[in-house]
Amino acid sequence: MSSGYGLTGGPSRCFPFWQEVLACYVVNTSAENDSGKSKCAPVLEDYYECLHHRKEAAKVTALQAAYRRREAETSRDALPTAGEIRSLGLLKRDGGDESVGIKTPALLPRYESNVAARSGERS
Repeated sequence: MSSGYGLTGGPSRCFPFWQEVLACYVVNTSAENDSGKSKCAPVLEDYYECLHHRKEAAKVTALQAAYRRREAETSRDALPTAGEIRSLGLLKRDGGDESVGIKTPALLPRYESNVAARSGERS
């Protein structure tokens, strides 16, 4: 914020950058000679970037444009079909029930074996 205080009452997010700008001006300029200001241009640029985010916005815009160009260039024919996405490309089947051919291991209990065991215990 322009007052120097942040939203929570502490220093603003750009306050450290402002301190660097002031330190640069104190070291490189004097009351009689202002020629050292040019040495502070990179520090001042960092401070302005913190305030306005212009470079960041330009970079994001360029990345989005490149992504959209790449999407437009990509052929839609090479994309996987819905069936390939569903099966993750692991099983190539012509169709039918997904659970066909899946064998349950003998070590794991099944519903039938539990029913038979319980009825046998009660007898």
